[in-house]
This record gives sequence, structure tokens and C-alpha cells, in this order.
Amino acid sequence: MTEERWYDHIVFNRPNMSGYKQAVLEAVANPQFILRGKDGSKIAVVNLGRRRWLHVVYRGTSKTDGFVITAIIKNHYNENLVIWTQEF
Repeated sequence: MTEERWYDHIVFNRPNMSGYKQAVLEAVANPQFILRGKDGSKIAVVNLGRRRWLHVVYRGTSKTDGFVITAIIKNHYNENLVIWTQEF
């Protein structure tokens, strides 16, 4: 994730995300769930604790490359959009 993407597209629009850069990167690398996004994007989801779910919207450009679109913390995730679940 480029610094421009992080600051200009994520932190600028959601200042509360400023301390979550590493969590965003880890969510994409090791999500608990992947949700179906819009227009071919996917959403990596990880739990941050009590009713706090980090959602990282990203698009893959190949099997080994892609880019983060945005990230947000929500108090839920849409179970109907789950396309993949991490096996424990």
C-alpha cells in the first residue's frame, strides 16, 4: 500500500484509521473472512475486539498482487456477503 493511498484516501477521509496501518496490511494478508465487494472488489475482515470489525476493501490484479481501496471499522459485518472463511 502506497503512502499516498494510505494518507490521501484512507486517513484523510477517516482520521480514526491513522493508527491502523499495520492492522490493515495484516487483514489483507490473513483475513478471518472475505466478503464480496462491489465491482469485483473484495473485503478482508478481521475482528478487533468487542463488536469492532476492520473492513479492508481491496482489488486483486493477479494471484500475488493487488491494491487497497479503503478501510473502515464497523460494529458488524454482513454474513450474507461472506465468500471465504478462515479455517481454525
